[in-house]
Amino acid sequence: MAGLLRPGNAGSNTAAAHICLLDAALAGLPEQCDDREVVVRGDAGYATKALLAHAREQGCGFSVTFEVTEAVKHAIRGLDEHAWEPAIRQDHTLREGAAVTELTDTVDLPEGWPTASRLIIRREPLHPGAQQTISDLDGCRFTALLTDQPDSDIAVLEQRHRARARAEDRIRTLKDLGMGNLPCDDYQRNAVWLQLALLALNLTTWTQALTLDGELARAEPKRLRYQLLHVAARLVRSGRRTTLRLAADWPWTPQLVAAFQRLRPTSRTRLTPRPRDL
Repeated sequence: MAGLLRPGNAGSNTAAAHICLLDAALAGLPEQCDDREVVVRGDAGYATKALLAHAREQGCGFSVTFEVTEAVKHAIRGLDEHAWEPAIRQDHTLREGAAVTELTDTVDLPEGWPTASRLIIRREPLHPGAQQTISDLDGCRFTALLTDQPDSDIAVLEQRHRARARAEDRIRTLKDLGMGNLPCDDYQRNAVWLQLALLALNLTTWTQALTLDGELARAEPKRLRYQLLHVAARLVRSGRRTTLRLAADWPWTPQLVAAFQRLRPTSRTRLTPRPRDL
């Protein structure tokens, strides 16, 4: 959706940068999204009063990771077991050992956070060998999220928040598509490079979503390059028809032909497998 290249001496987690990035992302949404609620999800770096206030001004909801403060820990220690309910995975099955609860009416948030904010806590036993953090209590890891979503099912709200982890997959893919190393010694040129890499990411993502299925729909760029993008082919023009001849013995020719066929309503190119020696 959007990317912002910041100078190397820029401070971390600045609300101004996050607001700029949010505005750019909202500007890139299609008009069909105008009548849908947009929910801004982010990790703890996005849990700033300024960003959440701006998100609300733009008509967006929010769900951000929140700090497990001493007040939150104190409230957790005072909970009865019946205050917790099972957490769920992304496939809606129960996550064994994990539980969620809401502390909105128990913990007073400092002044300045958006009204109607809700504080939801997740509890999960530490995995064997896991390194403890200062927010761990009694052999369990606790994480918090702040949201303004009205859904009464807090397990669904917590599940929806964790789905933001897909952004990490996109960032990894972006690095494989050119952002692993910035090629220039000039900031402006590298900023342009970032936009080109984002364009490559969007083209790859939409190609997988619209034309591929199975493992290729989830494949990393390296695999897509080898199996689909670097296949030998020949363009043949006859009259008003253009034919793309593919190697018949290339293992992934059927998947490539199927991908083009899914786009046939918008393409005049015909694909046919060809003998390897052509």
